[in-house]
Amino acid sequence: MTMDEIISFVEGLDGVLTLRPAPGDGSPEISWGDTFFYYAPDGVTPTTTQPFATVVIKNYPGDEASLLDRPDTFRVNISAGKETFIRWTGHAPREPATTEFDPSATDTVIPHPVYGTGGWLAVVNPGPRTEEATRELLRTAHHLARSRHQRRAQATPR
Repeated sequence: MTMDEIISFVEGLDGVLTLRPAPGDGSPEISWGDTFFYYAPDGVTPTTTQPFATVVIKNYPGDEASLLDRPDTFRVNISAGKETFIRWTGHAPREPATTEFDPSATDTVIPHPVYGTGGWLAVVNPGPRTEEATRELLRTAHHLARSRHQRRAQATPR
């Protein structure tokens, strides 16, 4: 899967707002070139929620283990929820891993090297082994984000 294929897939889901920080838009320089997906059916960037998925093209400080500085390397980060995290990793997000995961392994679903404790999964360069899994994980993350949005909207007095 290419980055463009992933971005097109996620943008095809209902209510998705895609942010692609770039020079001149007021975003921090470190985020330029990365892609952030929010559930925001009104098209307004949420100020109180995190994206449900991201695509990053470079190492961030403290997040170098995936070796994203390799040529043509990117990582899809997915907030797919606790149950999905357990199904893929064999352990709860806040427990130590029962199996070692290589954060630089490509075409493999892994706990996010930094945000795994929050239930995030990641895939470096999704390929034939993880293409369908990546799509399913992105659908799951989108569904969870949409459900949270709807619960908040119902709880907010008009």
